[in-house]
Amino acid sequence: MKSYRKELYFNTPTRRAYINITPDVETAVRESGIKEGILLVNAMHITASVFINDDESGLHNDFEVWLEKLAPEKPYNQYRHNGFEDNADAHLKRQLMGREVTVAITNGKLDFGPWEQIFYGEYDGKRNKRALIKIIGE
Repeated sequence: MKSYRKELYFNTPTRRAYINITPDVETAVRESGIKEGILLVNAMHITASVFINDDESGLHNDFEVWLEKLAPEKPYNQYRHNGFEDNADAHLKRQLMGREVTVAITNGKLDFGPWEQIFYGEYDGKRNKRALIKIIGE
């Protein structure tokens, strides 16, 4: 059994962003040399997420509207967490969108359904963040 580890780095210019990281993950799968196995991709920060969905701008806008209804950024004083930082909403948004994804690797490729892509979701950007790619298999 082989194991491979790689980190992806982000620093978004906006507070919130959705980045399609599928090409980066596919590169990691090729670099790993693993043909049959399991891939894990997870956000390494509590105010970011990794999730699978369609790469469609209208859907990404719908995520933004939906998340803002459930956990609005402002007013900042609505959250007990806010004090030193103003990112309580980002913690809640991450909780809703999830920390990680797991994908099968078959014949050296991500074993996706139609339209599936891997995204990094940022909810408290403008600073250095990272995601972990871990692959195990043969």
